[in-house]
Amino acid sequence: MSSNAIDRLEPANPRHIAIIMDGNGRWAQKRLLPRAFGHQAGVKAVRKIVEYCTEQKVEVLTLFAFSSENWRRPKEEVSLLMSLFMATLQREINILDRNNIRLRFIGDRSAFSSQLQNKMTEGETQTQANDALTLVIAVNYGGHWDMCQAFRKVLEKISTGELENPDINEQLINQHLSTSDLPDPDLFIRTGGEQRVSNFMLWQLAYTEMYFTPTLWPDFDQHALAEAIKSFKSRQRRFGHTGEQVLNKSVTL
Repeated sequence: MSSNAIDRLEPANPRHIAIIMDGNGRWAQKRLLPRAFGHQAGVKAVRKIVEYCTEQKVEVLTLFAFSSENWRRPKEEVSLLMSLFMATLQREINILDRNNIRLRFIGDRSAFSSQLQNKMTEGETQTQANDALTLVIAVNYGGHWDMCQAFRKVLEKISTGELENPDINEQLINQHLSTSDLPDPDLFIRTGGEQRVSNFMLWQLAYTEMYFTPTLWPDFDQHALAEAIKSFKSRQRRFGHTGEQVLNKSVTL
């Protein structure tokens, strides 16, 4: 293939898309409905986005479903979210498996009921050989938690002698994060109009392209995701190099 042909190639889709699904409650309130209806509508939006990512051959889709800070919400809403989470798992695991989608969870599972923990493990085990898309659900997850648990693992290995005089570097920390087997996100999306990362994948988002939209999550569909991907593909990712270096292909990104 000639260099001119290479230059004309369309930029690649992101390998890994990470999304904060914000706006379920406000979506319901705008319709004078209880917040529960917004969360239920949000599950339907997840199905559309998972399907579209599979069609676009995105390798990894990470969805921030429940943060370590979300326990501060009213008890009734937290209880509803846990029930909805369980019901969704029971309904969707076989569907994901039939569509060759691998299911992964990241976050501290210890706060969940044993029944829910078992269902999460069951879903991971059943789908572990699938390779059309890896769907990562972040539950009771926080970026601070992820880094702390990585540091604890490193310290434990040092104390037991598994690691001797280790060089504490980025590679070592990466190896102990909950996403150690996944590429870092290329594209981060937050729906609902807020423009912050809210303690989500703080280490992994270092060079991720950010995309914020006022669209509430239940209204975020395939067309909205296509627009986000279009924005991503229009950007020049330099990773510390100059634009000229990237254009001249004098560096490997």
